[in-house]
Amino acid sequence: MTYYDFAVTAVPAANREAYVEHAKEFATIAAAFGPLAIKECWGTDVPEGKITSFPLAVQCKEDEIVCVSMIAWESKAARDAAWGKMMEDPRMQSMAPPFDGSRMIFGGFEEIFSAQ
Repeated sequence: MTYYDFAVTAVPAANREAYVEHAKEFATIAAAFGPLAIKECWGTDVPEGKITSFPLAVQCKEDEIVCVSMIAWESKAARDAAWGKMMEDPRMQSMAPPFDGSRMIFGGFEEIFSAQ
């Protein structure tokens, strides 16, 4: 069954185009390692909660936008093998993200239900 990586980041609004270019560069590198799909999403309706929320989770500042990324893989085994190889790729090691990566949250998720 399909396996997904999700990441949530806070990106300075002024860095939108740099973020898009960063995402395209990452997607070009990742494409060689077999993802089924890569999606990057720029938040437009992401309310701040009182107890928990996307903005709170990534310590979003006033001038930042919450972004969500998704990579779909054939399986967890395919994902694990790909990430190992991607992290060794010199192109990945030289990438400088246009956001504070220390506030990124991420994780891998097994699909349990899908509807279209």
